[in-house]
Amino acid sequence: MKALKFYFENTKGTGVLATADSSGKVDAAIYSRPHFLEADQLAFIMRDRLTHQNLTSNPHATFLFIENGPGYKGKRLFLKKVKEEENPELVGKIKRRRYTDDKQEPRFLVYFTLEKQLPLIGDGTD
Repeated sequence: MKALKFYFENTKGTGVLATADSSGKVDAAIYSRPHFLEADQLAFIMRDRLTHQNLTSNPHATFLFIENGPGYKGKRLFLKKVKEEENPELVGKIKRRRYTDDKQEPRFLVYFTLEKQLPLIGDGTD
């Protein structure tokens, strides 16, 4: 997990978090890089929108990360939600972006375990 933390701290790119509800209806949303807060877990900050709602009925998600630059480099992380908390102080401390139109909507810190990691393209056997 340390190598993955180092990768995300030092690599710029675009992330997409994909989820599905209990009936299999899918959603994908742009998300920033994950936060590494606890041993063997990573977390995302999310508002109570479709991605968060999907995770209440189906704990599985996939994070697709495309590195900036030429070609197709990046990672695919297969995740399982293990817990969440509504902790405004911690969220305020770790969030990377500051917006002037930052509404006072509740934000959740959602923790995941990493079930599988693959490169952006291929099955990782190359």
